[in-house]
Amino acid sequence: MADDDLQSLTDEIGRLARDRSISVAAAESLTSGAIASAFGRGDQASAWFAGGVVAYDERVKREVLGVTAESVLTPQCARELAAGAARLLGADVAVAVTGVGGPEPEEDLDPGTVFAAICVGETVTDAAWRFDGDPSAVVEQTVLAALRLVRDALA
Repeated sequence: MADDDLQSLTDEIGRLARDRSISVAAAESLTSGAIASAFGRGDQASAWFAGGVVAYDERVKREVLGVTAESVLTPQCARELAAGAARLLGADVAVAVTGVGGPEPEEDLDPGTVFAAICVGETVTDAAWRFDGDPSAVVEQTVLAALRLVRDALA
């Protein structure tokens, strides 16, 4: 992942969040905290970044963030992760990602299948992506796509 692209996106998110006086949070499965780490490196992160939850284990998704979706590899799960993170962390905006990093398929989904969602106030919108590459490349592409999702929601 291009560190300049990542930093530029994160700083832009920070500026937009500060300008609107809102807080941002993350709920992550597939990316294991990489989105929260990017937010934490953002310009004046303490002014806008509420925190993140790494919900890799299904139990954490369900018991901590309130996921009720039958499968944790669905758009519904991503939506519930985002809403759960916003509620738990008191954030105005929350982004969430879940999916199949690979290298093998899971639940009949190909490696690189990613579901994301963004919660802005009471509105939750989901997205689905298909990325190529090894698990590390899928995570990198997912982080950039998730940051773009947040930036676009704030713009």
